[in-house]
Amino acid sequence: MNKDIQQTNTDAQFPHMNPVHNQSADDEIDLRELFSVIWQGKWLIIAITAVFAIGSVIFALSQPNTYKSVALLAPASEEQGGGLSALAGQFGGLASMAGINLGAGGGVDKTQMAIEVIKSRQFASNFIKSHNILPDLMAAEEWNMSADTLNYDAEIYNSETKTWVREVKAPFKPEPSMQEAYKEFSKAISVNSAKDTGMVTISVEHLSPSVAQQWVDWLILDINKVMKDRDVAEAIRSSEFLNKQIALTNVADIRSILYKLIEEQAKTIMFAEVRDEYVFKTIDPALVPEEKAGPKRALICVLGTMLGGMLAVMIVLIRHFVRKEDELGPRT
Repeated sequence: MNKDIQQTNTDAQFPHMNPVHNQSADDEIDLRELFSVIWQGKWLIIAITAVFAIGSVIFALSQPNTYKSVALLAPASEEQGGGLSALAGQFGGLASMAGINLGAGGGVDKTQMAIEVIKSRQFASNFIKSHNILPDLMAAEEWNMSADTLNYDAEIYNSETKTWVREVKAPFKPEPSMQEAYKEFSKAISVNSAKDTGMVTISVEHLSPSVAQQWVDWLILDINKVMKDRDVAEAIRSSEFLNKQIALTNVADIRSILYKLIEEQAKTIMFAEVRDEYVFKTIDPALVPEEKAGPKRALICVLGTMLGGMLAVMIVLIRHFVRKEDELGPRT
């Protein structure tokens, strides 16, 4: 025990002789040492940072300009649903006794449903095929401003023969699949709804400003048509079902409700046929943009330079501490 006390006193008087104390001291980071190491390696840091800065400038300048066209839309009023909803609330209980569901629940908002349809794979695939925009989507390389035409990547698409020539491995084919096209299409389009006003914006970003504007117009026309066709088809099926139910029931009150429902379905069909802007009304149509939307070349250059500087500092510090460990040798 006396030996332990003596050893403790010795450690307190001569801490440099304590291996544990020396190890903890070695593990501490001296800020002055760090700044000294960074200053000694300043030329390496400057060189690496300069390389990254030049590379980021070259990369930013090599990126083609992109243009964004935007349209502002307002949800169309749903007057055709008012009568049906009123009937569902008034006679829902009575009709349910006869085994008929009038859909008294709120359901999905039609505007939100239309937005999700635009973002869906099926809508995107049909849009790409119907308007034949696959080359503009997948192979466009740059926009010729003077001729307002697109130049295509010769390694992907031959514009003269209109054939796909890209070299890919199975299961991919020279002509891009709709799954590949959907990924690029999702990057090009944007659909957003303002929570406070309910207004909807549809935008398309592309190398060609005229293509971007044309796609926005097509998107608005197509989504209105798709939602209209869905509601008309549903109204026709509902009318057919209601006519069958009328033939199966002898209850006068139920038959009266069914006739009113058929009348509401007829109104839905008539309402859809007389209005082209079925789901969205155009408040501010898309224009051919004159100013580019991207790329943000200044931001690319700044981020590239910062990345090079941080990487250079890390290299200098790591190199210093690795050399320091080698000089001290293995700890025992």
